[in-house]
Amino acid sequence: MFVPCDRGGGSAAPDFKGFTLLMPAVSVGNVGQLAIDLVISTLDMTKVGYFYTDCLVPMVGNNPYATAEENSTELSINAEVYSLPSKKLVVLQIRSPFIKNKYRPFCETLLSWVKSIKCARVVLLSSSHAYQRDDEQLLGTPLRYLLTPDLEKAVGGHMKELNWKEMERVAAYPGISGTDKILHIPGGGITKLLFTESCSEGIQLAVLLKFCSEGDNIPDAFVLVNYLNEWLQLIKSEVNPSSQWKIPSSWRLLFGNGLPPALF
Repeated sequence: MFVPCDRGGGSAAPDFKGFTLLMPAVSVGNVGQLAIDLVISTLDMTKVGYFYTDCLVPMVGNNPYATAEENSTELSINAEVYSLPSKKLVVLQIRSPFIKNKYRPFCETLLSWVKSIKCARVVLLSSSHAYQRDDEQLLGTPLRYLLTPDLEKAVGGHMKELNWKEMERVAAYPGISGTDKILHIPGGGITKLLFTESCSEGIQLAVLLKFCSEGDNIPDAFVLVNYLNEWLQLIKSEVNPSSQWKIPSSWRLLFGNGLPPALF
């Protein structure tokens, strides 16, 4: 559950009532996590706490958004919370994979927290295997969205104005006509479970998703965060919105360091 940062003043936990909660699914290509990095770095969001859970692989590292030597040694862990009150935005960044069979306990804990802080809605950034698309999903844009019934009432019309494409349901048994249609998000991690649980709990949740393949997924992250920005207008939309996103310092190490010159 949420643990506020200890800033030495013993202040109360931040108030997130009416905020939009933005978070990634740990999914194929880590596209959602990379997109969240761009949001936190560009908006210069403040870390306000941690999300304590035993459902994620433990990890610790240096500040991924360091801007100077003074803050480069700050430690970061597997799930942290950032806030920007001026935009009523709170972000949960997840940096490690889930432990086996821990999807459901995590979703239950997360949704319990969402209810307790009374945030207005949740936006989940996700991805799915491009090679497992059906014929219909191969057409047009590689971006899709999903809305729970409660959020559909509030923003469904706006999504249609944006000409966004809703995630298609696919045949439960491919190749057999007349079968039931189901939601299928291969490689999407917790996406489907969190969406279906939010529908059951009456929580306003949106899934923004991109079909992709494993590899250098930085371009996918820019596409997904621009997709998010079409709706939430986190930064001003220009001819080339990708140029406005600030790349965090930690991205220099996404593929490791170069070979030491001494080897040659």
